[in-house]
Amino acid sequence: MYMLVYNTEVVIPTEVEISSLRVIQEDKLDDAEWIRVRQEQLVLIDEKIMDVVCHGQLYQNRMDSAFNKKVKPRQFIPGKFVLKKIFPHQEEAKGKFAPSWQGPYVVHRVLSGGAQILAEMDGRINTKPINSNAIKRYYV
Repeated sequence: MYMLVYNTEVVIPTEVEISSLRVIQEDKLDDAEWIRVRQEQLVLIDEKIMDVVCHGQLYQNRMDSAFNKKVKPRQFIPGKFVLKKIFPHQEEAKGKFAPSWQGPYVVHRVLSGGAQILAEMDGRINTKPINSNAIKRYYV
């Protein structure tokens, strides 16, 4: 339809930016010139990709530092008293007015990655480790 009205073929803007075979034939470029232009376009695309990747990494680092600015690391030392959170799927969870922490427990051993093995006050040691975000310090 466009050919009938304007007597020319339609060229999409991307075909002008990244030369297609039709645009090359219209411009009458020789093979060596086309290869050189194509090589420059590919190098430019690689540079743009690297810029985007670097920008993404810088943005991620800024977001990490902004978030970690307010994070206070909690370190638990063996022998300290802690309370353990009661999760909703445990049978100790009785409802909305029931306590949400149980204990006190004694930190028996600190594992890597923030996990602890707790011992009860009478000396029995729990075999399952618990994550440090599910316990809090108990002050006597």
